[in-house]
Amino acid sequence: MTMYRDNGAIGALLDEYEKAMAELLICITDLSYDHLITIVDNETKDPDCKSIQTILTHVIRAGYGYVIEIRKHLGEQIDYPKNETLNSIEEYQNGLNKMFKYNEQLFEDYPKIKLEEYNSNKKMIVKWGQLYDVEQLLEHAIVHILRHRRQIERFIIQLKNL
Repeated sequence: MTMYRDNGAIGALLDEYEKAMAELLICITDLSYDHLITIVDNETKDPDCKSIQTILTHVIRAGYGYVIEIRKHLGEQIDYPKNETLNSIEEYQNGLNKMFKYNEQLFEDYPKIKLEEYNSNKKMIVKWGQLYDVEQLLEHAIVHILRHRRQIERFIIQLKNL
């Protein structure tokens, strides 16, 4: 039986984020080190999308980045984490779990955070230039996980055909 958080919209966002994370973790569970590091997309100009390793590194960094954007908007002075390439599926699983805990911590620190902002002058301008409120940025974070899980699934198919 699935347990759901009981804190309204925040609970729904965290439940869906956690579900997306669980799907990603399942997707990578049985991968070998060779599958992790193999360059699958030699054509892309995006260095974050060449291998499963580069994708997972990007996913972790971005997951922290979304929360840092929110914390900065709330007035915190906080730095973005350095890009850290890990060397095993277990390290990535731990890194993804720590990143999700960091997201949960936001709502422990700000239990009454305002999710929706209709006034565009009060929305966050994130470092890549788009305007978001908290809810929109977290929805983006969830879809970001889903998109990269799909990308990894496609890479796995290609790796099996090598």
